[in-house]
Amino acid sequence: MSKQVVWTQWDDLNVPGEFKRLSPANTPAESGDLSEVTFYVPTYMGGRAALELTKKMPKLKVLQVPNAGYDDAMEFLRPGMTLCNGRGIHDDSTGELAVGLTIASLRGFPTFVRDQDKGEWVNKNYNSINDRKIGIVGFGSIGSTIARMLSGFSVEVVAFTQSGRDKTIPISEIDKHLPSIDIVILILPLTNESKHLFDARRLALMKDGALLVNVARGPIVDTQALIKELNSGRITAALDVTDPEPLPKDHPLWSAKGVFISPHVGGNSSAFDRRARKLIESQLNLLVQGKPLNNVIVAGN
Repeated sequence: MSKQVVWTQWDDLNVPGEFKRLSPANTPAESGDLSEVTFYVPTYMGGRAALELTKKMPKLKVLQVPNAGYDDAMEFLRPGMTLCNGRGIHDDSTGELAVGLTIASLRGFPTFVRDQDKGEWVNKNYNSINDRKIGIVGFGSIGSTIARMLSGFSVEVVAFTQSGRDKTIPISEIDKHLPSIDIVILILPLTNESKHLFDARRLALMKDGALLVNVARGPIVDTQALIKELNSGRITAALDVTDPEPLPKDHPLWSAKGVFISPHVGGNSSAFDRRARKLIESQLNLLVQGKPLNNVIVAGN
């Protein structure tokens, strides 16, 4: 096979001999010659700018995004190009954040921090995660990891998927379950069907006092409808993703009642690097062996 060229953010990635390794050390993304790149891994958290670089890669055959979400990469595909996502890389990191946001919101961590800043000792009763019914909407690799992490608590987990596979509940039936669920965790892909899945009508179906945790994509929730529900005091929310994103400084979501916001850090932890390297190195080895790649979203040729 002809020499292939891989560009990743790692200067010391182990690549097969059939590949030429490019990285910021020898080929800066913005100024280097990317015209020979055949396998590209956008810099993690590089956003749209990192994806735009594909336009400088006429020979690109494989776009391997380092995220589980791939909706933002779809517009950069060209005929014959393969798109793979980072399924598996962020399972543990995003899972622990989902559980962490849930516990922090229920047990009053945001209030503790504000009280500490003021030097105030305020002792009050907060909610426990235990004895709760938790709905996980989206039960792929990360969703099942969240369920595993929750298995150490005294909780009832109900899983929802698009198809209702493996004894999960179809998302199309979620409305009749929402009034009995204490905590809703969103971890499903953003698609035309899932955009504003939690709109004003569905948010209104949530149980009084329920907590909505979004570690998926911001547009899955109708932001204005959520703000209205939050300010009513009827439900609370913990959000690692928002719409828009990044959230502008003066956006009313910042000051809504009962919301805890983290800046889209679900996968961005110390757990990322080793897992990402392992996946990319495996993909390159599969490629040179002529074997099918893993995590294929769109198959090229």
